[in-house]
Amino acid sequence: MTNDKWTAENVLGVARGFQSACVLMAGAELDVFGKLQAGPKTAVGLAEAIEGDLRATAMLADALAAMELLEKSDAGLYSLPEGAADVLTDNGAETAVAMVRHLANCMRNWTQLAKVVRTGEQANRTPSVRGPAGDLQSFIEAMQVVSVPAAGPLVARIAPPPFTHLLDVGGGPGTWTIAFLRAGSPDCRATLFDLPDVLPIAEKHLRQAGLLDRVTLVAGDLTANRALPEGADLAWVSAIVHQNSRAQNRELLRKVYVALVPGGCVLIRDILMEESRTSPADGAMFAINMLVNTPGGGTFTFSELADDLKSAGFADPILLHRHEGMNSVVQATKP
Repeated sequence: MTNDKWTAENVLGVARGFQSACVLMAGAELDVFGKLQAGPKTAVGLAEAIEGDLRATAMLADALAAMELLEKSDAGLYSLPEGAADVLTDNGAETAVAMVRHLANCMRNWTQLAKVVRTGEQANRTPSVRGPAGDLQSFIEAMQVVSVPAAGPLVARIAPPPFTHLLDVGGGPGTWTIAFLRAGSPDCRATLFDLPDVLPIAEKHLRQAGLLDRVTLVAGDLTANRALPEGADLAWVSAIVHQNSRAQNRELLRKVYVALVPGGCVLIRDILMEESRTSPADGAMFAINMLVNTPGGGTFTFSELADDLKSAGFADPILLHRHEGMNSVVQATKP
């Protein structure tokens, strides 16, 4: 939108954008769509199913119907429109509901942006109605939602060097481990390192992919003062560095360096900013996401990542692939 289009009407349209987002997110957090998957319900039945107040549930359901996310019959029955279950229920064929729930958690922090800018401190976290464990599950499954369409094509595009043992650092639901193992030789294996509460989710997806027997799951915390599992010849650091400060990334990359065998390779997947830091635009917005959600995270330029890699001992950092979103890839080797 150019400056001459910034009318009062357009500005207020942007400002009101939170309203429809809040309605959708509340529906996802309360599992309204999942409760209606078995069949239509009245406001009373829906309120009972989601353990909600009747008046409030009816208003939410009416707003969802006004947005055409639900249908409401003349008899007052709410139901899912055709195709909605595929996207808005946990077992949907193209489900995005975990990401919607994760974005709701992000939004609670984004509303504190002015305070964050004034104080320099991250937002105060408030769990959703699903609780901290449910929020962690939403985050990990959200990473599955956004990574599944990208993983196979990106691995094919970057043509990673031949490897025998992949270390997936902060591997989450295992999406990228699956893509690399499918692209590699039948004899290659992987180690997935992540928080203890994350590993059962990774195990589920790896089992569904038929690859669990080729993966070692190792529990740990990237922020803790402990080493990463050693012996890999390829390390994948996917959507991790934006959570950290430069100092934290240097420490992380030193751990990756130690974990790799000589001649091993590290690949970093993340948003990559131009030197102006205003492009890509999605990256500038994602920097705000890190501002409100982390103590020191942000988005970085290639030169910054290259310097951090060299500081950790890596050589020959190169940009393998540039992408407007999260799928830029930087490579470096351990001499």
